[in-house]
Amino acid sequence: MNNFADLGLPESLVNVLNNINFITPTPIQEQAIPAALQGRDILGSAQTGTGKTAAFVLPMICHLQNNPQSTALILLPTRELAQQVVEAANAMLGKDDKIFSALLIGGDPMGKQLNQLKRNPRIIVGTPGRINDHLLRRTLKLTRTDFLVLDETDRMLDMGFGIQLEQIAKFLPGQRQTLMFSATLPANIIGLSKKYLTDPVRIAIGSTTAVADNVHQEIIKTNDAQKYGELMNQLKARDGSVLIFVKTKYGAERLAKKLSKENQSAEAIHGDLRQNRREKVIANFREMKYRILVATDIAARGLDIPHIQSVINYDLPQCPEDYIHRIGRTARAGAAGVAVNLLTATDSAKWKAIYKLLNPISKDKTMLADLPSPVDAAPLNDNYQGKKSKAKAGGKNPFKPFAPDKKAKNRSRFNKNARTFVDFGGRAKKKAA
Repeated sequence: MNNFADLGLPESLVNVLNNINFITPTPIQEQAIPAALQGRDILGSAQTGTGKTAAFVLPMICHLQNNPQSTALILLPTRELAQQVVEAANAMLGKDDKIFSALLIGGDPMGKQLNQLKRNPRIIVGTPGRINDHLLRRTLKLTRTDFLVLDETDRMLDMGFGIQLEQIAKFLPGQRQTLMFSATLPANIIGLSKKYLTDPVRIAIGSTTAVADNVHQEIIKTNDAQKYGELMNQLKARDGSVLIFVKTKYGAERLAKKLSKENQSAEAIHGDLRQNRREKVIANFREMKYRILVATDIAARGLDIPHIQSVINYDLPQCPEDYIHRIGRTARAGAAGVAVNLLTATDSAKWKAIYKLLNPISKDKTMLADLPSPVDAAPLNDNYQGKKSKAKAGGKNPFKPFAPDKKAKNRSRFNKNARTFVDFGGRAKKKAA
């Protein structure tokens, strides 16, 4: 299919899409939209940056246009993602459509949200905590909400949101259409999804554990004392906007301030910031008013800023699946990007978990066995072919890890005068610092 009209969307909606330069559907849109228009429940997965938002917003709009008494609810794990989704929905509705939307997220003034609800919005977009607040206050009614979307399903169904979702479900009609989408869908999440879905269509575009081919991944071997210096080397060597991930809110603030003192234009975003401050930080970064955004995993999902050229994992994520979401913030919509991982000896267990997630069927475990440090691992992408590549290439296995100097057995675990890179092609090599 070459255009949205072929998917069964009404002409009026296709015209709106043409006006906003939404011309050619992506694979997830091609498969999800026709099934959703038939009223089917959907469990969909596709890599980040492949158009999942339109895959559920467009059939939702059609449902509301065809059912004037119906309303829709879209639940998301973060305020930033909710903001982006409501903006996308408003853009696809067009200026002449009388369907109103409301954004109900934590940190936003309650009065502002009450004013939105007075307009009788038919599209409710929000985070579970604030949606529950309104339900308990009886300022929100979901008795006519027969279209439900859970975006970032893996996060929404984990222990952090599970109880809140169950509370919200009690206010929803039993007869409804439910759509769930995510970039990663672990087996346990697929099992939990059955609680909300009825005979769903399973749509999977590519691997849910794959990294986009246009993301160039690098590994830098370092230690705690040299880690910040390596970060500075990367920032000086790279062009364009940079997103740096750290593990704590305090760490994000501290690193952003430290970078600013070194004349690096940087800001921090994390869960403790007030909502208006978070919105300002994201808006300024989107408008390229500063180059570096230091973030916790609050920015790992849904942040759609095309000009991010590099993602740097200053700290590895606690959950392996979050690695996919983090580096999916670059190389979006077909662009190229770089993901850099600064690894110390304490990252070994996390690195192994990430490798196994992205290479679940690989039989070549040389990159994980007897690692003297966490960085003698394989490149993390689907191009990895292990021992089979050696036979096909007829030569030395390009994915074999760098062999440490035998004379250095009694030395420190890290050579303070060298760095180790594992590039997208898989070769590791030493360079003078």
